Amino acid sequence: MRLTKSTDLALRTIMRLAVTGAEPCTARQVAGEMQVPYSHLAKVAARLQHLGLIETRRGRGGGLTLTATGRTASVGQLVREFEGVGDVVDCEGDAPCPLRQGCRLRMALRRAQEAFLASLDPLTVDDLVASPTGPVLLGLVGRAPGLSP
Repeated sequence: MRLTKSTDLALRTIMRLAVTGAEPCTARQVAGEMQVPYSHLAKVAARLQHLGLIETRRGRGGGLTLTATGRTASVGQLVREFEGVGDVVDCEGDAPCPLRQGCRLRMALRRAQEAFLASLDPLTVDDLVASPTGPVLLGLVGRAPGLSP
């Protein structure tokens, strides 16, 4: 299974916010540190805000901050929210698979997907930023491409 870029960015964004605590940072700053387009990060941040995982404030002293809910959020649930529900393969699409009526692969892939997500369920954002990841993330803070460390 491969996660979408939005899911990947959502995970990296909340991890980034987790290491700086209550100190807000701008979406442009996070986009620069993660080396992604600002517009993509802004869409992901809006979704994270809608889910109650981050807070966004405009203006001077504003920015993105992780909520208490975001800090203890299940990684598995976050992946489900961003990936949606659905089969790993599209058996019904434009050209339906002729095996779909009696296929055992579809159910095996569904079970594998559920096992993958279940293995992420006990992990929280706090777990993801424990050492050694947290210190690496802190090394990225305030550093955008083209700037010296």
